[in-house]
Amino acid sequence: MVMVALGSIIVPTASVVRAGLVPNSASSWRNKKGTVMLTQTLSSKDLAWPPLPLAEWKDTCETLHMWTQIVGKVRLALCPHINHWWEVALYVSARGLTTSPMPYGRDTFEIEFDFIDHKIDINTSWGASKTLTLAPRSVAQFYHEFMDALHSLGIDVKIWPMPVEIPNPIRFDQDSQHASYDAEHAHRFWRILVTVDTVFKEFRGRFIGKDSPVHFFWGSFDLCVTRFSGRRAPERPGADRITREAYSHEVSSAGYWPGTGDMTGGAFYSYMAPEPPGFRESHVQPEKAYYSDQFHEFLLLYEDVRKSDSPRNTLLAFLQSTYEAGAALGKWDRESLEQPAWAKI
Repeated sequence: MVMVALGSIIVPTASVVRAGLVPNSASSWRNKKGTVMLTQTLSSKDLAWPPLPLAEWKDTCETLHMWTQIVGKVRLALCPHINHWWEVALYVSARGLTTSPMPYGRDTFEIEFDFIDHKIDINTSWGASKTLTLAPRSVAQFYHEFMDALHSLGIDVKIWPMPVEIPNPIRFDQDSQHASYDAEHAHRFWRILVTVDTVFKEFRGRFIGKDSPVHFFWGSFDLCVTRFSGRRAPERPGADRITREAYSHEVSSAGYWPGTGDMTGGAFYSYMAPEPPGFRESHVQPEKAYYSDQFHEFLLLYEDVRKSDSPRNTLLAFLQSTYEAGAALGKWDRESLEQPAWAKI
C-alpha cells in the first residue's frame, strides 16, 4: 500500500483523499481550507526525529523564543507560585505548546501555540475565543496584536516587556529585529518536542521521589525534567532570588534545547546541582556524550541521537547513565527514590 506522511502520522493515500486533501505541489498537501499539512516527505523515523540544523532556522528560533516569552509572562503574572517556578512553564500539547488553563477571576483561559495550522488560540471558560496567525512579523507587532487580543476578550494583564535569559535583550514592544517565522522548521521543532516529551515521561516514570513535570521553560527555551534527592542544597552566595528558588534543593536535571551560539543544532543535556566531585569525569552512555566545561553539564548532540539505530534507547541510556553517575557520587538514597527495576504498576 502506498503511504504518505501527514503531519505526525503515516496514512494511506486513500485516506488522504477521504480527508479532503489535494496536492499542493510535488512535496506538499493542503486541505480544502488551504492549510498546508505536509511540507516535506519524511520517513517515519524522520517524522519523529526530524533534522533541524540551527543555521536553517536560527532567525525563526530566535523570534519564536521571544513570542513564547510574551505568552509565558502572562502565565507568570496570573498563576499562583509553585516551587522552583514551575507555574511559569509551558507544556507540549497535541498541536504545539500550551499554557494549560490559567486562573482569571472565577474563570480560566488557555493559550496554545498550534504548530500544525500555525496559529495561536486563546480559549476561555466563558466561551469567548480569539485566534492569531503565526506568520512572519516583528516581535513588536506580535506583542501588540497579542495584548490587543487578550484585551478584546476582557483579559487585563500586565507583563514586564523585557526578555530574559538572553544577551542584549530588546523590549518586546520595540523589537523590530526579530521578525521571522518559517512554518516548516517551527513544525519540525514541535515534532521533536512531542517525541522527546514522550521519552522524558518514560524516564520520569522510573522515579518515585519528588520530580518535576516534563515542561518547557520559555526563558531558556528548553524542555526538561528534574529529579530531587530530597535534601536542601547549600546556599549560593550572590545568587538572585530566581536562582535561589530554582536550586533550593539538590537536583539532577535533564533536557533538550535547539542550540545556541556556535552549536550546529540541538542537544540533550544532563547536570547535577550542586555538582558532586568526580561527576564530570564519569563514564556515561552513549560514547558520543561528553562533559562541557562551558555549560558545566553532559551534552549529547541531537543529531547523534537522531542518527542512532534506536533514538529512544540512545536517549534513555544518556538520561539514565548521567543520573546514576550523579546520584551515586552525590550519595542519593536511590533505594527509596527509584522504582524497583522500573517496574510497571
